Amino acid sequence: MTLSKLPIGKNAVITKVGGEGPLRLRLLDMGIIPKTKIIIRSVAPLGDPIEIRIRDYTLTIRMEDAEKIEVEPLEEEAI
Repeated sequence: MTLSKLPIGKNAVITKVGGEGPLRLRLLDMGIIPKTKIIIRSVAPLGDPIEIRIRDYTLTIRMEDAEKIEVEPLEEEAI
């Protein structure tokens, strides 16, 4: 499943970061790396961008970028 399909408030772990070149490097530099827990905190009224919580900080990314991030949902409480 991609991050863009994850329901708001559902915990997941990143399994793969796709994209190529500068986009992939930018995602990795922001801490979006495999084996890291992530949660979607909110989605903008028109569906783009999305606010995510990863580690101890909040990021906002485009839905187009979220489609390149593979995640596996977890059965835990929100982080």
